[in-house]
Amino acid sequence: MQAQFDYGFVSADSHVTEPPDCYSRFIDPAFRDRAPYIRHDEKRGDLYIIPGQDNMTVPMGLVAAAGEESSQMTFNGRDFEDWHRSGWDATHRLKDQARDGVAAEVLFATVGMQLCGHADLDYRRACMEAYNRWLAEYCSHAPTRLYGAGQAAVKNASDAVDELRAIKEMGFKGVMMSGQPGEEDYDHPSYDRLWATAVELELPLCFHILTNRSYAGHRGPKINGLLNVVRGCQDVLGMLIFSGVFDRFPDLKVVCVESDAGWAPHYAYRMDHIYKRHRFWNKAQVLEKLPSDYFFENIWLTFQDDWTAFKVREHLNVDRIMWANDFPHSDSTWPLSQELLREHAAPLSTSERRRILRDNCVELFGLDAPEHPAASS
Repeated sequence: MQAQFDYGFVSADSHVTEPPDCYSRFIDPAFRDRAPYIRHDEKRGDLYIIPGQDNMTVPMGLVAAAGEESSQMTFNGRDFEDWHRSGWDATHRLKDQARDGVAAEVLFATVGMQLCGHADLDYRRACMEAYNRWLAEYCSHAPTRLYGAGQAAVKNASDAVDELRAIKEMGFKGVMMSGQPGEEDYDHPSYDRLWATAVELELPLCFHILTNRSYAGHRGPKINGLLNVVRGCQDVLGMLIFSGVFDRFPDLKVVCVESDAGWAPHYAYRMDHIYKRHRFWNKAQVLEKLPSDYFFENIWLTFQDDWTAFKVREHLNVDRIMWANDFPHSDSTWPLSQELLREHAAPLSTSERRRILRDNCVELFGLDAPEHPAASS
């Protein structure tokens, strides 16, 4: 038996690919001579250069590898012209959405993920403000199908509050948070004003993989390092739960983006076990509820190709998991999402499928998404 769909999916995590002038055109003039830019390297192909910290680089290879056969993927050796045009030119986006059965997308940065780790916090914020201006222009081409998550540099709590208000005023539906703030960490009491502002503005706070410097490093073969990306998000979630953030702000909505969901039942169980068994000698904060209660109520999880999430759904909150296609990145299920989901989502009820593939995202971010994809022609 295969699942059938009479509606368009809504991707809770897709991406734009910042064009060469994304930052230079919109950045504060004081930073223009240091704006991120693309440079061609004879051996590595085009590289996005982020000045400072030994010049961070973002190779072109995997940034827009959606649809490529696995054996053809390469980290280096690609140019900007190889990218899917719809990643930076919104006039082409609807056709790619239709090809994948997608009616609307929540859009996150690409180069901006690297910027989250930049040590110059004022520079980080200037770049992210420039990106937000570019993203607003991009989304304006199809406002019911393209929904941006504005980036926040989070130098400190005060700056972050200002960033959230600006992001809300620009019409964005969520915030792509820097995984590690500049001053203190997210369990510090000063950030209570940030959580309060997020609740006030009804802005979900999104923690995406690869935005936290702690994910770096691995043992053994290089490929083993790819398993670390989920850990960076788990650290943030555990910190928020164990520090009592959700006790103080029960209406706060947090999204764990692109970290999958099949692991969540055991992780939630393990948090409960640690809290009940080890909180006394750890001098842990007393919580009003068990950690798993906060996890399954206040945290949304996104995934793309994670059939285990469907298998263990009875141990999850079905209203808190959201499918995404990750277009146009290398982990994307585009353009085969419909084919994959017909198989993977078959065990779900009709209502469960619709919630995970569409309605949860629409409700969380407050989207006015159409029922069906645009015509592909």
